[in-house]
Amino acid sequence: MNRQSWPGVRRILCVRLDAMGDVLMTTPAFRALKESLPSVHLTLLTSPAGAAVADLIPEVDETIVYAAPWMKSTASRAWDETDEALIERLRAGRFDAAIIFTVFSQNPLPAAMLAFMANIPLRLAHCRENPYLLLTDWLPEPEPDRLIRHEVRRQLDLVASVEYETATESLSLWVPPESQATAIAALEAAGVHPGDRFVVLHPGASAPSRRYPAKQFGAAAAALQRDAFPVVITGDTSEIELCEEVRQAAGTGSISLAGRLSLGELAAVINEATLLIASNTGPVHIAAAVGTPVVDLYALTNPQHTPWGVPNRVLNRDVPCRHCYKSVCPEGHQSCLRGVTPIEVVEAARQLLTPQPLEARGRNNLVAK
Repeated sequence: MNRQSWPGVRRILCVRLDAMGDVLMTTPAFRALKESLPSVHLTLLTSPAGAAVADLIPEVDETIVYAAPWMKSTASRAWDETDEALIERLRAGRFDAAIIFTVFSQNPLPAAMLAFMANIPLRLAHCRENPYLLLTDWLPEPEPDRLIRHEVRRQLDLVASVEYETATESLSLWVPPESQATAIAALEAAGVHPGDRFVVLHPGASAPSRRYPAKQFGAAAAALQRDAFPVVITGDTSEIELCEEVRQAAGTGSISLAGRLSLGELAAVINEATLLIASNTGPVHIAAAVGTPVVDLYALTNPQHTPWGVPNRVLNRDVPCRHCYKSVCPEGHQSCLRGVTPIEVVEAARQLLTPQPLEARGRNNLVAK
């Protein structure tokens, strides 16, 4: 197990095969690579869901999209010509090193085998068992038996093991100017103008176990509107019906932009907002990247993905079945979320809606590519 820096590294393959939020939580590690190796070229190998945010990450030079057959988000399939073509593409990329970023419940060895077959000479990951020659550099997996780290810290520790570090550990996200302009126009059309204080409410989440009930979201939105805070509801095209249910529960005055924003435009709306209220989902990490405070309705499915580096309130109810790592509540009650009352959400929001100096919100994280 080598704990030394890698000499002569110019091209690194960063493997992160998870969703958008996981990719965003890896951006401080990407920055550590860029700051330690100023001329390095970073290629991100990621899932279709993770690739959605790749163009907004300034440290990423190139993206390869891959639906890895061993990931739970991929529909079951056999190894086929898609996988063979990927190996050939990686081999043609002439990478000096591959870094495999995983959560602790994932096995890095399938991705390590890809890198091995693509003749990538240096291969780094956390690993639970001895990988022998599949990894040239590895850290024994300490989680969850000895400790549990935030996902950002886990990935920073991984790259630090080969002496790549950064003094700035905030998440990275770039909002294209055209997305900013389109988002501002959409907000103005809905009656929210630049400089207005408003709340973004994002009720959706990819896993049902992480969704706070729509009626409870709506009740919280109604109370915030009585406090004279406009509420803008966001979601993708698959969440239009959910967002409409929340809007109906909130009563008159709330605004739904569900299905009307690109990811860059959603990031711009969150950047303009005074506060985001959401379940544990990708927009929470967008908010962290642009410096917008967050009230996070955080299901206790796992402990590592809370908002990083911004003012926040994390709300849930402790339950005996915590840390189940399930996409659907195995007990059927979802008490860790349903037990949080709308008034608790409103009180947490009021605490964070106290005016803060601009610099306290981390707006310097919004960088140009």
